[in-house]
Amino acid sequence: MKFIHVSDLHLGKRVNEFSMIEDQKYILKQILEITQEQKADALLAAGDIYDKTVPPAEAVQLLDSFLTEAARAGLPVFLISGNHDSPERMAFGEKLFHANKIHISPVYAGTVNPVVLRDEYGEVNIYPVPFLKPASVRRFFPEKEIKDYEAAFAAVMEELEIDTSKRNILMAHQFFTGAVRSESEEISVGGLDAISTSALPEFDYVALGHIHRPQQIGKETVRYCGTPLKYSFSETGDKKSVTVVELKEKGDVRVETILLKPLHDMREIRGTYAEVTLLENYRDTDTSDYMHVTLTDEEDIPDVTGKLRVIYPNLMKLDYDNKRTSQNRVIESTSAAEKKTPTELFGEFYELQNNQEMTREQQEYLHNVMEKVWGEE
Repeated sequence: MKFIHVSDLHLGKRVNEFSMIEDQKYILKQILEITQEQKADALLAAGDIYDKTVPPAEAVQLLDSFLTEAARAGLPVFLISGNHDSPERMAFGEKLFHANKIHISPVYAGTVNPVVLRDEYGEVNIYPVPFLKPASVRRFFPEKEIKDYEAAFAAVMEELEIDTSKRNILMAHQFFTGAVRSESEEISVGGLDAISTSALPEFDYVALGHIHRPQQIGKETVRYCGTPLKYSFSETGDKKSVTVVELKEKGDVRVETILLKPLHDMREIRGTYAEVTLLENYRDTDTSDYMHVTLTDEEDIPDVTGKLRVIYPNLMKLDYDNKRTSQNRVIESTSAAEKKTPTELFGEFYELQNNQEMTREQQEYLHNVMEKVWGEE
């Protein structure tokens, strides 16, 4: 039996104020094509289906279209809620969806019932476990001391009646120690959400969500598949993929990845304004990709964002790295502020922000603007 493992779709996400909905639509179509090419028996979506607990309408419509296409193709889909999802909203229509092979994990209510699939080798039990918080688990186990995420997860796992003679798959959306994070994830202060892999019972495959970089935890059959798209510039060097899992007879598990091709990649370039606008320096760069440009000019370039977007229309992030930005300055308050002119106050603010004084031309420009504004009042 063959499965396609995906997670962390984050439908409706905005990155640096750019909507990712068209990129997500493009990549979901690609994922469905891969399920057909691989003749997959099911798709496992391990949480964070949406980016917000109350997703925008366009995200709901996109998921609706995706699940409709999967149902038309006869592809069973298993979805669990992640920490970004509302489990109650995700579980809406669960029984109706179930009749069309769309299996959505219900809100945790003290038990996890497996969904059973069958092939020539026998049964495969799929345990869909939604994102677990200590507070949502504690009330079902009053006799246990559940203070943290690990204790909550362990309590839920202990209640599973796993038949180890059969093939079993766990779907979970938690942070397991040893995983490498990226900037686009929601970080828990002090690692309070960390769970040891020792809390995991013996499964033939563990389909994990929550971490955005694809990686195995301990062994190949315990895997984060990562996001299908890059959601921060810390991931520019990553290769996004789906994980293909094939279970033959008990004990024979084969895992591989298939790379995804995004509508727009994420890239970072660095140099002076003259260098980054000389396209000969970036012949291999698709200028329509999402860009992070770091300028090393000592002086600010007027209307630099507008100018750069003529070349890089999807400029997401722009910053400077030079002598003045590399110095640390402390903003100090003064009781004599009311005695200074607006021009002097602005000049001090400018110096604190840029680690250098305003030029004569800038001072004259500021003075003229102030005179014009005050003259119109």
